[in-house]
Amino acid sequence: MNSPWPNFGYAELRCKCGRCGSDGTEMDRAFMDKLQQLRERFGKPMALSSAYRCPKHPVEAKKAQPGEHCTGQAVDVAISGGDAVTLLQLALELGFARIGVQQKGGGRFIHLGTSAGGRFPSPAIWSY
Repeated sequence: MNSPWPNFGYAELRCKCGRCGSDGTEMDRAFMDKLQQLRERFGKPMALSSAYRCPKHPVEAKKAQPGEHCTGQAVDVAISGGDAVTLLQLALELGFARIGVQQKGGGRFIHLGTSAGGRFPSPAIWSY
């Protein structure tokens, strides 16, 4: 089955815990429409290091309550440097209201989310 978003396939959107049988269709449609819009404005590939995560995913299982990845309303984009700044500017313009920034060491990424709930109020920006 092909995803309705030209730049994001279901395989990259699925949970990668290896236990839940996720197929990527768990992502929130409105969130993904906004992410596709961001990708088109950005004009470059956006490698997702994380998208949907089930409550059993090791990162989510450590939390008191699952985060917005579990609702399909968040992704982590592997990005750094000037591209990270550009992506951040575009994401804010498009209304991504929950942004986490990890830009030191290895594994640099920007978390983009739209959920109104979770551990942080919305809008929010934080660093890891």
